[in-house]
Amino acid sequence: MNRTDLIDGLLNLAAFLEAHPEVPVSSNVVVHHFPEHDNDADMRAEIDHIAAHVGSRIEFDDSPYGHYATSVCFGPVEYRAVAILAAARARHDAERSYFGCIKHDSAT
Repeated sequence: MNRTDLIDGLLNLAAFLEAHPEVPVSSNVVVHHFPEHDNDADMRAEIDHIAAHVGSRIEFDDSPYGHYATSVCFGPVEYRAVAILAAARARHDAERSYFGCIKHDSAT
């Protein structure tokens, strides 16, 4: 998929929703971008670059997951660029390593 395809899809979705008011919609929409780099420095640099272009701040210190992010909102629609740094990926991998190990006792 390329940029033009995404923009066309968003415009088509908007036209569809406008033409079909009976179709329910969410209260907000978030379009995510994730850097494709494999190291923290390059991912941070990309997010910094995006923040400079859209005029937004970096969200990091207050992130509960340790993600390095920036965003810009257009009413209930948000463009959000997120770098999932190595420490956050390692923490997620460690937490997922227990998946399936604990069984719920449905008798209690």
